[in-house]
Amino acid sequence: MKKWLPALITLSIIACFLGVYIGSVNVSPSDVTGSIYYGIKSVLARLFPSIETGEEPKYFIIIWKLRLPRVLLAYLVGMSLASAGVASQALFKNPLADPYIIGVSAGAGIGAALAAIYAPAHMGAFALVFAIISVFVVYSVSKVDGHIPVDTLLLAGIAYGFLASAITWYLVISQGEKAHVTWMWLMGTFNGSDWDDVGEMFIIALFGVGFLLSRWRELNLILFGEESIALGLDVHLYRKLFIGVIALLTAFAVSTAGIIGFVGLVSPHIVRLILGPNHRELTPASALFGGVLLVMADLLARTVAKPTELPVGIITALMGAPFFLYLLMKHKKGELYS
Repeated sequence: MKKWLPALITLSIIACFLGVYIGSVNVSPSDVTGSIYYGIKSVLARLFPSIETGEEPKYFIIIWKLRLPRVLLAYLVGMSLASAGVASQALFKNPLADPYIIGVSAGAGIGAALAAIYAPAHMGAFALVFAIISVFVVYSVSKVDGHIPVDTLLLAGIAYGFLASAITWYLVISQGEKAHVTWMWLMGTFNGSDWDDVGEMFIIALFGVGFLLSRWRELNLILFGEESIALGLDVHLYRKLFIGVIALLTAFAVSTAGIIGFVGLVSPHIVRLILGPNHRELTPASALFGGVLLVMADLLARTVAKPTELPVGIITALMGAPFFLYLLMKHKKGELYS
């Protein structure tokens, strides 16, 4: 852990700095550091009035109120989706499992779309309920004699994802003039992110990712399936707990930033190739790398087609879909664990 942790933390800082530094308005590195320093002092000054903040930097609003919340939110969502992907692959004992591919993200999208129409203040709760339902549906349909074959899981997940997407798009179209805004959100976007969004996602990520980090032994054991019972693991209890955490992380990621695919597939696989399958290293490293991936994907979404901003889901799909096909080819050759 001593070798890869500093490297990933450094990579995270660099990615976040680039995300704040690069944008439609040109700023200097000193503008970024100065605005962040001023923002931190402003927050502390509310708690300790004796602190003097000084003069507000020139680009403070752009950096502190627009770019920094967006970058931090992207990082937290990336951490959450990557962690949910790690847990999904262990739970289903399947290297191709991912909240997006197995339909959990699409199911959460139904709840988020319903909440956008009827109860905007409870979007996270609606998405969570439908994410849990989605996990149980796909899990139940895919299970064959206590085992979940890769092909069955993919077919069940894709079929359920199509069904959930159809329902979600019907709900979007029914909104009339609001349909365009909801469409952009469903494709994945961090546009309009604020510090309240960051705070909410931070709490969810802290709980969900923290739980998975503390349960790395159980994630290792659950890969053994029924054999883990002999090793003293309450498989049924932890299966339910992991389902709940996967649904929680996915639901709030969807309700916050829309449906963003493949982060939970790409990040764990790249990290697994480098660090191996032990969840003691795999879980935290995948979370950090997932944050980096999504920050860079959002940066590309903002800059690659300037002045138009692309949905970040398009960027992750362009990166993740070829990677998914590559993994399918490896599975076909028997080079992936199952």
